[in-house]
Amino acid sequence: QVQLVESGGGLVQPGGSLRLSCAASGSIFSINAMGWYRQAPGKERELVARITRGGISNYADSVKGRFTISRDNAKNTVYLQMNSLKPEDTAVYYCNAGGISVTWRSLELWGQGTTVTVSS
Repeated sequence: QVQLVESGGGLVQPGGSLRLSCAASGSIFSINAMGWYRQAPGKERELVARITRGGISNYADSVKGRFTISRDNAKNTVYLQMNSLKPEDTAVYYCNAGGISVTWRSLELWGQGTTVTVSS
């Protein structure tokens, strides 16, 4: 079974930092683009940051300069370093990845979600 497992969420004060991790595991041939989305209460899910296998990244305007996405291709893992956190960053963060399985099946994977709460 192919899956994404996230970790690193929690409660942090405004101005603080958190680092999210997401690892893909299972019968994977390759993982292509990986990204982080978030969904705040009463709002739609939105893209936070995305990174290609080659390391090209893009960010939502609301997080530019504060968040950094990176990945380790050997570990099929993506990270999101979040600095200068604001209360409006509070949301459930979801990892997403596209790839190919060992049986040449196209993969579109979502993690289970990890909650980030920014509050004093």
